[in-house]
Amino acid sequence: MIVGALLILTWLVLLLRYPGKALPISLAAVLGLGLVALFVAWQDTREASQLARLDLRLRYAPEQCPADRALQVQMKNGNQVPLTELRWRIAAYAPGDSVNLAENTYNAPRYRGPGDLQPGSEWSDCLPLPPLRSGYRPQTLEFRAEHLQGSFAN
Repeated sequence: MIVGALLILTWLVLLLRYPGKALPISLAAVLGLGLVALFVAWQDTREASQLARLDLRLRYAPEQCPADRALQVQMKNGNQVPLTELRWRIAAYAPGDSVNLAENTYNAPRYRGPGDLQPGSEWSDCLPLPPLRSGYRPQTLEFRAEHLQGSFAN
């Protein structure tokens, strides 16, 4: 923090002492920072729109999945580019309620998607259930994928 304050103080002194030389350099630096900020914002909105085009469905399916992995996931890539990596957390909600009943503890399972999912392709798998708050049964809950983080091929 002290280094940052010294840099700002030095920049202000140079700007006041040598405005003819420091002003064009300062404007170029501000323009460069603005371009970097625009690029980062564009990348972020692009990734968010690509993640929104993933169709990810979760349901409790003990009859179709093994007992230790009773949560069935089905995903379809609705993008024009391949999905290379995907991570998410699972939330569980009682119908009509907005309180997450899944306990997101340190030892809760980490969920990852397929390594490479081509455009228009589907993927299905069985995953372990997240730990639930006591008193709730998985067959009465609705499961959702939240906090999606992923990357796509360019």
